[in-house]
Amino acid sequence: MSGWSTHKGRAVALPIDNIDTDQLIPARFMSAPRSDGYGQYLLHDLRDTLPDMSGASILIAGRNFGCGSSREAAIYALVDFGIRAVLAPGFGDIFAANAVNNGLLPARCSPDALRRLAGHMPGNLAIDLKGRKIELGETSLSFDLDPVWQQKLIEGWDDIDLTGQHSRSIDAFGEAYMRKTPWAIPAPEAHQ
Repeated sequence: MSGWSTHKGRAVALPIDNIDTDQLIPARFMSAPRSDGYGQYLLHDLRDTLPDMSGASILIAGRNFGCGSSREAAIYALVDFGIRAVLAPGFGDIFAANAVNNGLLPARCSPDALRRLAGHMPGNLAIDLKGRKIELGETSLSFDLDPVWQQKLIEGWDDIDLTGQHSRSIDAFGEAYMRKTPWAIPAPEAHQ
């Protein structure tokens, strides 16, 4: 996954609270191969009631976006559709963590800020991940994001990549632990 620090794109307001992972991608579509892409199934059962999302890369959503099951396919559907960021007052915890691990920004914004943005949608927004800012013309709004998640998105890291950044410390701990407690881990020849 490649990292990013700025993004400009078409934003669409989806001011519906509690959009869950089954609404993001209904379970019946998850038997399709991931290699075929899940973007075509995004919000499939709600499409008749939603604004035109074609070309959108930013969603302005309601409260508790991505609640429900831990369905990572919901993130795949968003990313495969072309969504790079979801701006909402809050997210399902597992959804937000999965989003970051797949390069999708879950930007937590105040309800007031989102209402102001939604009033100008569809439209173009700019996101500055390093500054945690969203820009609409001359208007600049901030968003909340865990600093570790911010780093992961900028660097393009998932949890394994993040852990790999500490490999020297992990190796040093392992060596020190072996010296301090050699009795705790059998020698390799003991298994033969």
